[in-house]
Amino acid sequence: MTHQRPRANQRRPRKVGRWIGLAIVLIIVILGFVLGPKTLLDLVLHPKRGAEEVTSQVGGGIIGNKPVNILLIANNARDASNPLSLGTGGGQADILIVAHVDPATHVVSLISIPRDTLIAMPDYDVPIPKIKTTFTVGLNESPQMGPKLAMQYVSKMIGMPIDDYIVTDFQGFANAIDAVGGITVDVKERIYDPGHSGANLNPGVQTLNGQQALAYIRVRQNDAGNDYRTNDFQRQQAEMQVLDILKQKLLASSTNPSKVSHLIQVWKKDVVTNMTNQQLLGVAMATSGSTMKTVYLGSVKDSMDLASAPAPGINKENYLTGAYYDVLDANEITKVLKPLGSTGADLGLAPIPAPSQIPVTVYGSQVVADELQKAGYPVTYAGSSASGAQIQIYYPPGDMPWGWAIARTLGTANEWVAPAQSQMNGAVVYAP
Repeated sequence: MTHQRPRANQRRPRKVGRWIGLAIVLIIVILGFVLGPKTLLDLVLHPKRGAEEVTSQVGGGIIGNKPVNILLIANNARDASNPLSLGTGGGQADILIVAHVDPATHVVSLISIPRDTLIAMPDYDVPIPKIKTTFTVGLNESPQMGPKLAMQYVSKMIGMPIDDYIVTDFQGFANAIDAVGGITVDVKERIYDPGHSGANLNPGVQTLNGQQALAYIRVRQNDAGNDYRTNDFQRQQAEMQVLDILKQKLLASSTNPSKVSHLIQVWKKDVVTNMTNQQLLGVAMATSGSTMKTVYLGSVKDSMDLASAPAPGINKENYLTGAYYDVLDANEITKVLKPLGSTGADLGLAPIPAPSQIPVTVYGSQVVADELQKAGYPVTYAGSSASGAQIQIYYPPGDMPWGWAIARTLGTANEWVAPAQSQMNGAVVYAP
């Protein structure tokens, strides 16, 4: 069997749940729109006193005891005129987080949605159908359709209703830093990334303005000759570090309320929501003093390099364009989110079959053959050798889920998954 040569580029495994701290900052600032700086600080620093103040203003029982789900979106558009703009590039939902606010238990669950999740969009002409793309597709129809379509698909993906959204963009993040007078960060080693984030920082404790802080957390390659900030795990740590500094500065008792007020005014143009003042006040009441927890969907094992191939129902063309995707299991999503009220996750994809249903022939690595056999696949080890940097997985034409299952089992986040050039009885794996 002849096989297709895989792409040379290799993507580093990406951690899910990026920018979870942004959810907290967004909630804090958006509530400030209607509460005002003093009440906002009271509500967060002194929950009981703050709640009493809000109740005295608007009365109790604003949202009742039923949980509400709010979709938090960060638009990665460049030069965007507002958060619901396509700008000159991007316009995708770079961050998707569902804030599940439960007033009865006083717990806010932040559900991290992997932005590269493969979904079916049969009604749309979308060659690379990822969950983040729903926002872009909607924006191409109208500004309001961006978050509306994203809510529709994320709701289907997690099996939970979503009626409300909050959208910001990267400029909004930079503006937030500037509005509080910058943040003090300890840069451990030299950072120089001219080709991507534009970061150019020397080591040491220093105050970063908004653009510098944005560059600091978006470093993709460090050309300074050291291994500081060179992988996604370190980048995630930097994001959490900066957002925590911003959050602490916002909530510190020594913070000048005028700075919080300025931030609220600045972000009025950087944040868009469909929630009414009454709803926001209700969320403020429910989140004050609440426990916050993070819920992760999927992991790096779900990431794989899918080749272009026919895929009935995936989009209008019934053809998937090759790219890196996160292929999640709907059953696993349902299991994770059932305690929060999920009635059944739906990605619109064919189910991932059990290993026992997929016969596999392995060329090259005995270790890979043993791993698949241990996982329950009927394995034939053919010995020989395999070339290339990636594990190559070939499935019988029309059986793409077989490739997904094998790639998820091996879990390197870099498997090349492609259809075979001819019909065959099982899958074939080339493992260098």
